[in-house]
Amino acid sequence: MHEELATVTLPYPKVDMILNSKGKAPMLLPEFTKKLIETRLAEYCLNRIPEDIRNEIRLIFKIIDNNVTLIETRPYHRDESIWTETPIAQFRFDSKSNKWGLYYLDRASIWHIYDMVEPSADIDDLLKELDHDPTGIFWG
Repeated sequence: MHEELATVTLPYPKVDMILNSKGKAPMLLPEFTKKLIETRLAEYCLNRIPEDIRNEIRLIFKIIDNNVTLIETRPYHRDESIWTETPIAQFRFDSKSNKWGLYYLDRASIWHIYDMVEPSADIDDLLKELDHDPTGIFWG
């Protein structure tokens, strides 16, 4: 039997949390780590897209459990009031090693570990690899 999930949008505009049917959150990031990631990824999203084209493309992120998904948003071509979302990358925090892994999405919408960079305790290491993107798997 599957538990129904409800989406709750938090005051911070770039973060959604999934709650189970009992209103309890699954295993979450430690609070300090979460705040650090929110701050770092908010900066990354703002700096990655030039201000003069943010009406055409934006980056946001969503935190669910120990996963942080970076998402590109664009206005839908038939109705520009609707923004479409395309996942770009996912960062997964392993609480045992205290390291982040970088994941990419394949054509079948399945996440895979990106093995060209080792997991790191510093998310900036993974953001640098994401920017570098030597295979074109993230940004094309």
